[in-house]
Amino acid sequence: MTVKVLNKSGNPLPEYATALSAGMDVRADIDAPVVLGPLHRAIVPTGLYLEIPAGFEVQVRPRSGLAAKKGVTVLNSPGTIDADYRGELKVILVNISDEPFTVEPGERIAQIVLARHEQIEWEEAASLSDSQRGEGGFGSTGTK
Repeated sequence: MTVKVLNKSGNPLPEYATALSAGMDVRADIDAPVVLGPLHRAIVPTGLYLEIPAGFEVQVRPRSGLAAKKGVTVLNSPGTIDADYRGELKVILVNISDEPFTVEPGERIAQIVLARHEQIEWEEAASLSDSQRGEGGFGSTGTK
């Protein structure tokens, strides 16, 4: 799938790390380091502008290594970049550790995944069909 991109950063374009990778890392496009204190958040620019095809979205997700090693994650995960958005791709990072974390210029801060989606066409109904689960919600299917 071809996606048009403007790269206004000094960083290389995102790329897949392996032949079967689903996501590509995006980098911080900042002039100076940004310190995220414990439980603080920041919107970090990437310098990337996308033209996503209709019927697709780009999902912004945490990098597992950054989350596991440093306690830094994407706050609204997964974030959605809609096909009609033409602004800069920015990442809301949050530090959920008890140590300050410094985001360095060019650092890999999140990953993006291109995903196909459908739009809902509502059909109002007086009732819904029965199912095995019914109205069982949080934790209702057990812990096995």
